[in-house]
Amino acid sequence: MNQKLTKSLDNAALAVGFVLFFGIMVSGDLRHSLGVAVGYLIGWMPSILPFHLVLFVLAAITGLYASLIQKYTMDWDFLRAQQEKMRRLQRDMREAQLSGDQARQQQLQTEQMKMVSEQGKMMQMQFKPMLYIGLISIPLFMWAYLYIEQNPGMTMTFPFWGTHPINATVIGPFLFWYYWYFVCSLPVSQIIRKALDIGSMS
Repeated sequence: MNQKLTKSLDNAALAVGFVLFFGIMVSGDLRHSLGVAVGYLIGWMPSILPFHLVLFVLAAITGLYASLIQKYTMDWDFLRAQQEKMRRLQRDMREAQLSGDQARQQQLQTEQMKMVSEQGKMMQMQFKPMLYIGLISIPLFMWAYLYIEQNPGMTMTFPFWGTHPINATVIGPFLFWYYWYFVCSLPVSQIIRKALDIGSMS
């Protein structure tokens, strides 16, 4: 009974994550509604913190949540084993090509074909956490997007770049606040992963 309930909750969470992940790409109403809903929970933060620190807090929350999801939903031993197997296969293939060993090359090509199905399992294993992570990160991101849209005059001062409106573009569609958010999230995520001893692929 508990396993069935857990599986049902798991499927429901994945379904919601799927809707959020793809829904925000096509529905402006969904993006707006998410931003408004999250505003009831964290809309007070800009009144006590500069907005660049608010973005830092959001990045930290996302980093912690994402790290925990990856820690408990991904089979790191399997992923490391697959990566090592692929490296060994590539190394053996180079050696066989250099030595002109046709029989060995055919054998290795057969092994490569067998790994295709395992690659599919790896992709599925990595895609599932993305949907879980989206349950938290997407609503937070939509709130930040809505808040900035409603307060277009905000600026930030960047090293070497000077002061810019945070909703101005750095390059292409990449906005300054996107840049700051991801600059914050990368080191925070690394610190959290180190603290929680979350495995890496290397």
